[in-house]
Amino acid sequence: MTDQPSAGRFDGCDHLLPVRVYYEDTDFTGLVYHANYVRYFERGRSDFLRLAGVGHVELLEQDEPLAFVVAELNIKYLKPARIDDALVVRTRYEAIKGPRLLIRQTIEREGEVLCQAEVVAVCIHLDGRPRRPTKRLIELVTPWLSGEG
Repeated sequence: MTDQPSAGRFDGCDHLLPVRVYYEDTDFTGLVYHANYVRYFERGRSDFLRLAGVGHVELLEQDEPLAFVVAELNIKYLKPARIDDALVVRTRYEAIKGPRLLIRQTIEREGEVLCQAEVVAVCIHLDGRPRRPTKRLIELVTPWLSGEG
């Protein structure tokens, strides 16, 4: 897959995805609604994989389809984001252990961390049972692993 402007970019092992805060992302105070941080993190993880060469459609169309589910999500909210803020979702895939992918993410504004998350995503068969990632998926993601996991 080629670099796509909407998919962000790699900076070492980190994937950086620019996100603008729109009115629809905020609550009545003009602050980003807490659940929308989860959406931003999801975009970061998906676009990381997209740039690494792993497409969700391809995963579903292979002989033995697979998908990802979030098994654990630990979020720490540090400072609020506001309407019109230009944010960066920083995503780092740290390790692949069996069917689990260990991921660390932050949401930043001008280099300041506003929110951070630790995520455990699991590869599954379409019937929901865990499964190991394919050899190809591992080969595409391994060059970007931070090795800290």
